[in-house]
Amino acid sequence: MRSPVHPETAFARHGDWNVAYQVFGDGPLNILVSTSWLSNVEVLWEDPLRAGFLERLATFGRVVCFDRRGSGVSDPVPLAALPTIDDWMDDARVVLDACRMERAAVIADGEGGPMAIMLAATHPERVSALVLRNTFARMERDARYRVGLPAPVLDRLVTAYANAWGVGGMVDLTAPSVATDGPFRQRLARYERLAMPPRAAALQFAWVVHLDVRSALASVQAPTLVLQARDGRYHRLAYARYLAEQIPGATLVTIPGADTYPFWAGDTEPVLHEMHAFLTGVREVPWHERVLATVLFTDIVDSTKRASELGDARWLDLRERHHAIVRAAISRNAGDEIETAGDSFLATFDGPARAVRCAAEAAAEMRGLGLEIRAGLHTGEIERRSDGIGGVAVHIAARVMALAGPGQVWVSSTVRDLVVGAGIGFRPEGTHALKGVPEERPLYSVDATPWPA
Repeated sequence: MRSPVHPETAFARHGDWNVAYQVFGDGPLNILVSTSWLSNVEVLWEDPLRAGFLERLATFGRVVCFDRRGSGVSDPVPLAALPTIDDWMDDARVVLDACRMERAAVIADGEGGPMAIMLAATHPERVSALVLRNTFARMERDARYRVGLPAPVLDRLVTAYANAWGVGGMVDLTAPSVATDGPFRQRLARYERLAMPPRAAALQFAWVVHLDVRSALASVQAPTLVLQARDGRYHRLAYARYLAEQIPGATLVTIPGADTYPFWAGDTEPVLHEMHAFLTGVREVPWHERVLATVLFTDIVDSTKRASELGDARWLDLRERHHAIVRAAISRNAGDEIETAGDSFLATFDGPARAVRCAAEAAAEMRGLGLEIRAGLHTGEIERRSDGIGGVAVHIAARVMALAGPGQVWVSSTVRDLVVGAGIGFRPEGTHALKGVPEERPLYSVDATPWPA
């Protein structure tokens, strides 16, 4: 598993305001990342998926991420006086000044898009290129803008957003490929809570949905790439088409899938590939290989409850012992640790029997700590990439794990069929529909009876 960089957080001062930022990478390009208020640079690198996305950007050039005022560790703002789009442009410019970047390519995502559009239109000397990903000029429909959402729909969306903040609930709409991934939701929920309180987030979202920067589109002079998830239900394809039609010379590229928020959800490899080609003029040959592998996911059951019962210090010590047990089991069984996030592990094995043994050994040893883990396995073709692994087999293994109970190891029928003769016992657990997988699949739990060595 790679070790993400951890750049220092610095502060740029603008009048009475302090804007937190980080700068990393040493390539020839200057890149400013403009996301929504879902931001906290102090913990930016804790999620391995988010860290992987940013590490790839750092191979393009020198990258700056910042917390706009009111977010993360930048100065808070009173709820009665929310920042304006002008304030957020000022935040971007003062960060560029602090990093001694006269010009930068701006990558804008989601609710960071309108500010980036305004920055490119009003300060063309500061923006060398513009990448607009899953964003909009206006969300609300009116008599002249038919691609937006009707006011009643936006009202319901604002209410849903207010209720979902801090619990990761928006991914049901915005990132369906990871909607049932419990650890992902937990990490996102924590990041939301660290970005800003729920009331502040709800007020800012209620304001953003009424933003209208359509009048600025024709004034954007920077070369512009519009990237859009083809089936997105939140940030919609119609928004992207409008941007590409109205910004002079803009190029629209659609990406398969429906994940639009947060920016690191789902398979980001096609997005990074298109960004690299646009910003550098060089289209990469993606590094990956397709291989057959057995994918293992594990997760601690009721980890939040146990952490609350034990307190931070005792829980962190127990979690480290959990990590050591799982890593030792992976190593003993010749597996490859792909990713560790919070309380969960993702690993691959070239032999399905070794993968099952690894999971069963880890689950058995964990009981000595007073912990229960669940595990799920599936064998199928995966893509090995420079930033991890992908493919349907990964999603199936995650779905199988989610169905397992405390202390259980569940496998797909593919795994069971491949380990015939290995002395491993299984119990049928019925046929299950796995979200995002076309057909129902029979699943099995591993019998805990000792096996021959």
